[in-house]
Amino acid sequence: MSTGDDVRAAVSARRDLGPEYEDAVVESFIDKMSAEIDRRVDERLARMPSAKQVARQSSRSDGMRLALAIVSLVMGTAATIVLLALEASTGGLIWIWGGLAMVNWAFAAGMGERKGG
Repeated sequence: MSTGDDVRAAVSARRDLGPEYEDAVVESFIDKMSAEIDRRVDERLARMPSAKQVARQSSRSDGMRLALAIVSLVMGTAATIVLLALEASTGGLIWIWGGLAMVNWAFAAGMGERKGG
């Protein structure tokens, strides 16, 4: 039965039973609506991921970001030391650090899409 049908049934029962049963009719209607609201909320909650799942996904992505940042810094620093030892131009440094920045940016953008989607 839909909400509209419930309202019509309550109004009809009130007419049939008279004003002395109005409180009982209203109380019955409110009980039905409360049960329907509870059912809908339970349905929505069942479809949502649990707090544990969300926390696990969040901590996993945070760990991946941290690992990528550490690896990027180590690789960038090592490449910088090698290029400086070889007395290479600063253009190589710009390409290396720019590439590392792009990799980190692409990873962070991809993680944001997964969280939002």
